[in-house]
Amino acid sequence: MSERTLVLVKPDGVQRGLIGQVLSRLEARGLKLIGLKLMQMDDALATQHYAEHTEKPFFPGLRAFITSGPLVAAAFEGEKVVQIVRNTMGATNPVDAAPGSIRADFGVDLGRNVIHGSDSPESGEREIALFFDDAELLSWSRDTEPWIRE
Repeated sequence: MSERTLVLVKPDGVQRGLIGQVLSRLEARGLKLIGLKLMQMDDALATQHYAEHTEKPFFPGLRAFITSGPLVAAAFEGEKVVQIVRNTMGATNPVDAAPGSIRADFGVDLGRNVIHGSDSPESGEREIALFFDDAELLSWSRDTEPWIRE
């Protein structure tokens, strides 16, 4: 069954010129990009997106960081897309991330870990709805699908 997930290339990834490399790794895994935008997150969206963290002591710093510069929001679709993205991202703390993962290759600091990915299919749907209108998401057929999935 197909799932959807939100990926954010966070402001540190944008500032460091990593947008193409991050998205390329996900596409190379066989994931289908269905929505993409460069944007600036405001305080209201940051509070909605990180709602489960608003009462935690690190939230003010997280909100300040995520709203500090442009980010890229991407929606991907595919079977087991949430787990594939999470594996490709690596552990939240880059020092614990598996070699070859995005966070291991591009990050060294928990607060500057380049990428966000939804943690479940339900979160993926909720998060995508925060960043994209239905009209901004494309449903399309990829001719290479038989070469990616059995």
